Amino acid sequence: MSTVEGRTRRDRTHYLYIAVVIAVILGIIVGIAFPKTGVALKPIGDGFVNLIKMMISPIIFCTLVLGVGSIRQAARVGKVGGLAIGYFIAMSFVALTIGLIVGNILHPGDGLNLQPGHVQVKAQENTTQFILGIIPTSLFSGLTSGEVLETLLVSLLVGFALQALGEKGKPVLRGIGHLQRLVFKILSMIMWLAPVGAFGAIAAVVGATGWTALTSLLVIMLGFYITCVLFIAVVLSGLLWTVSRINLFSLMRYLAREYLLIFSTSSSESALPRLIAKMEHVGVSRPVVGITVPTGYSFNLDGTMIYLTMASLFIADAMNAPLSFGEQITLLLFMMIASKGAAGVSGAGLATLQGGLASHRPELVDGTSIIVGIDRFMSEARALTNFTGNAVATVLLGTWTKEFDREKAQRVLSGEDPFDESTLVDEHEVREDGEDQPAKTPEPVKS
Repeated sequence: MSTVEGRTRRDRTHYLYIAVVIAVILGIIVGIAFPKTGVALKPIGDGFVNLIKMMISPIIFCTLVLGVGSIRQAARVGKVGGLAIGYFIAMSFVALTIGLIVGNILHPGDGLNLQPGHVQVKAQENTTQFILGIIPTSLFSGLTSGEVLETLLVSLLVGFALQALGEKGKPVLRGIGHLQRLVFKILSMIMWLAPVGAFGAIAAVVGATGWTALTSLLVIMLGFYITCVLFIAVVLSGLLWTVSRINLFSLMRYLAREYLLIFSTSSSESALPRLIAKMEHVGVSRPVVGITVPTGYSFNLDGTMIYLTMASLFIADAMNAPLSFGEQITLLLFMMIASKGAAGVSGAGLATLQGGLASHRPELVDGTSIIVGIDRFMSEARALTNFTGNAVATVLLGTWTKEFDREKAQRVLSGEDPFDESTLVDEHEVREDGEDQPAKTPEPVKS
């Protein structure tokens, strides 16, 4: 049953991808051939961006409340959980740093000269006023005001309060988990309008700037792809070999079917059950896999970190409002927190990008309309990088906790001990019944 449902979901996603590609091509043609018409189509792209904006507060609230709970669950299991969280945070900083360096070298948005959106920006006279401005009028107004920092504060307060409630807070957490499913379902419905939004956004940008826009978009896409490849080939490969003496490319060949599945769905979530089973088969103990993989799917988002970094710099440069070094750091730290728990959901990266810009530089939010047209092309690289990072993290954690059988791994990766595809479903179902929290962690992001 699950296999049939998985095929249906992949097929539909495939059609959406094709529709976005066609829409982008048509938008480019209209922008070049009929520039005035292209510019007139800008409200279509803006409308799609506004729909995504609508989802920012509920997404941040649900993911952060559940994310704080996930940290608590991971930390409670002791050494493995502590190592996992520490490693995930460290790798997020590494990915952010690499993205910052590449983005500041390329400056892909230079020359576009997009007009800033007409957004009312609150003047912050000093640090005290800024801090006081984060506090909402009421607990619930923080979720409806549209002020992202207010939402962030309320989400953290609710998350920590539910931790303090212990067992009594579990029903509320389950309710928020169901709410997150609803929120992400609405978001997935909105994403089916991505072809229309991409058509209007690309037509408007190309109509206004001509070939300059196409060159800039090509630069950021290629820069992002190259950055992800370098991150995998240098950082992750070097770590895996140094710590575990495992060749990353052998591990990637072992996970080849999962990579194809992710590429077809643009979501690393689709390969989660298979990754759990395969990492156990390759020699990592079940407890380590059960903690690291689900937690990593929410907190180890290397590809997403690189994307958010480069997209933010691109939009700021394109709108002639470059971010200072201090603004870059604070903005990306916010995004690192706000993105946790939203992995694998189409459109969640775009919503996080908008949320970060809205909290720091509201006048740049409308610039995300140009990203809509190419976001789909970058989603596969994000998902593949996130997935690779989680596979590597599982082996590293197994090595550090001495729960990794390197000899078995060598047999598996050399083909002497092949993975039995026929046992995957039954084994994973037993895991879901036997291990409560690890199996439940990624559930809210499956729709």
